[in-house]
Amino acid sequence: MSEPEVTPEATTDTRPKGQAGELTRNGLWDNNAALVQLLGLCPLLAVTGTVVNALGLGIATMVVLVGSNTAVSMIRNYVPDSVRLPAFVMIIASFVTCAELLMQAFTYELYQVLGIFIPLIVTNCTILGRADGFARKNPVLPSMLDGFMMSLGFLAVLLVLGAIRELIGQGTLFTNMQLIFGPVAENWRIEVFKDYPDFLFAVLPPGAFVGLGFLIALKNRIDSGLEARAERLKDKPVAGSKRVRVTGNIS
Repeated sequence: MSEPEVTPEATTDTRPKGQAGELTRNGLWDNNAALVQLLGLCPLLAVTGTVVNALGLGIATMVVLVGSNTAVSMIRNYVPDSVRLPAFVMIIASFVTCAELLMQAFTYELYQVLGIFIPLIVTNCTILGRADGFARKNPVLPSMLDGFMMSLGFLAVLLVLGAIRELIGQGTLFTNMQLIFGPVAENWRIEVFKDYPDFLFAVLPPGAFVGLGFLIALKNRIDSGLEARAERLKDKPVAGSKRVRVTGNIS
């Protein structure tokens, strides 16, 4: 009587292990709020004309998302389901107010540029979705990490899109960075193209739609390539491995 063959298999899954790794990968790539869930598109498309605008909105969103996730997780066992969503909205609105007051105090000119899109963070479905879908079901530390990684992924898309639009629209990078970092950043502006004629389409919201579409297409192309590579590695024999046949009865 012969037993089944035992063959060593290659491990092709290179994803980070554990909950922290999963939250990191989801926030930055697999479940990115802007590229996958397509949430928060109104401010994303409206204010990403320059890097400094994108950075300001991204930092404000990060403060609100991390703070609201933490607060919701802390009170998750004390809020009945009947008032769950109103309570979460109140928490989010409180953190948005804090972010708004901080921007008025320290970056007032940038606050004026971003205008209504700072208060509109309250309506960002990403924040309410993470509060209701994750923070109310998990402890504080994982909820904080989830909020940070989700907001970091959103911030990364904002910065990339802002850099692309500023470069194509104005031929520069890092214009007016002193609005966030103060006088020390006045000379951070990089003029990539000399005597560049402004390309208005890239600065306006239609250019943001096109740019975001290219970013989504690029992400999908990378994901398809990674999946195809994983399939090839799965089917490829492991170098140096040998097939072991076990025969006879094992007592």
